[in-house]
Amino acid sequence: MFNNALVDGSFGVTSRIFLSEMTPSGVPLGTITVPPGRLVTSFSSKSELALNLSASGRYVTFMGYLSRPSALDVSNSNTPGDLDATNPVPGQNYRVVGQLDSRGMFSFTKTNAYSGNNGRAAYLNDSGGTNVYYTAGNAGNGGNPQPDGIIAGAGAQLVPPQNAPLRQQQAGQPTPVGSFNITQLGDKPDKIGKDTNFRGLTVFNNVVYFTKGSGGNGVNTVYFIDTTGTACPNGTGLPAPGAALPTSPIAYDPSVLQTEGVTPYNMCILQGFPTALKSTTAFPFGIWFANANTLYVADEGNGDNAFSAQTGTYSVAAGQTTAGLQKWIFNGTSWNLAYTVSAGLALGVPFTVPGYPTGDNPATGLPWSPATDGLRNLTGQVNPDGSVTIWAITSTVSGNGDQGADPNKLVSITDQPSAASPASGESFQTVRSAGYGQVLRGVSFTPGTGASSH
Repeated sequence: MFNNALVDGSFGVTSRIFLSEMTPSGVPLGTITVPPGRLVTSFSSKSELALNLSASGRYVTFMGYLSRPSALDVSNSNTPGDLDATNPVPGQNYRVVGQLDSRGMFSFTKTNAYSGNNGRAAYLNDSGGTNVYYTAGNAGNGGNPQPDGIIAGAGAQLVPPQNAPLRQQQAGQPTPVGSFNITQLGDKPDKIGKDTNFRGLTVFNNVVYFTKGSGGNGVNTVYFIDTTGTACPNGTGLPAPGAALPTSPIAYDPSVLQTEGVTPYNMCILQGFPTALKSTTAFPFGIWFANANTLYVADEGNGDNAFSAQTGTYSVAAGQTTAGLQKWIFNGTSWNLAYTVSAGLALGVPFTVPGYPTGDNPATGLPWSPATDGLRNLTGQVNPDGSVTIWAITSTVSGNGDQGADPNKLVSITDQPSAASPASGESFQTVRSAGYGQVLRGVSFTPGTGASSH
């Protein structure tokens, strides 16, 4: 089954989702099974299932699909309300936001957003009387030009939570809450709707941040939503002091969707972060603010699985200098990369998974054994001594026909936010390893523990 993705770009199999509770050091405490008839994931869609604490810290949220386990190609299916006739996948499945409270109670909200692709992350703004989800993802699995509903259903969305059972819910049309176009940087337009192929999502100091780290269109970098209309004059900027979180979607002009996308554009690149098109060195995923001047960014690596028999490593992955945990510092006018930590990740070095195939995959001619390529989703906490501890999910490369199916790891590291370079001996430690047929996707503190949601 691993090699099906080599010949079918839409291939996927839906799978159950398990939320594993553990101590910060990795001691197991229990497992909660997400009801499989209400929300499943797609094995092996590697960009899914970020976990985010709500603004109040009382809930944890994530995204998946309204389907059952063992269904085929659901992650590239159309949503029922936004059909693309050029999509080769015939099925129709709503995307679903899942929400879990501190008592172990679930609620679910379906949406027509992300038709043809993945909903990847959700964050509940339940502060100050507000009750909305901000979500991140991608849309479209068909030809170009894309239908209006696909364009409007990509990127940054605002989804109102629903309390009714899923079968009774009425999912309306997508409601974009943020929009960006590379023409804001002076670049020529590319495929409409793909500049907001977002992966990571967080909220800090009343500002919503997103990351883009893949795809042939747009800029792989860190973005934010500007609710003031003043922070993004030339496609880059800094959040305006006193900005408020968005509580309503963009009132966009449907007549220009095909030529300009969702307008007006109300997002820009965070000042100091990369602005280059088709970057080969920037693949940001999860982000976490330690404070207003220190931002940690997980870079998942470039996904290149070139293997050197001479060194016994995935040589391109092993040679990366920006994959791993990036630390960015704000100097008052711009964000700057201080350093990247990858010690302990053993980038590009194959590791053994019990029960996993051994030797070379005949379909690729490369080893089955995976190796760490970088980091994806993450969370962190500020410790009493001022240091920070960060937990992150690893990305992988391998000769597996679908690298998203590789068993991966949960790792942790402690860093000093004030440091200009990593401390001597600073290194990642493995907290948990996935087994054969398993993948780890999101990491968060449990709801109700009083942990930071940044």
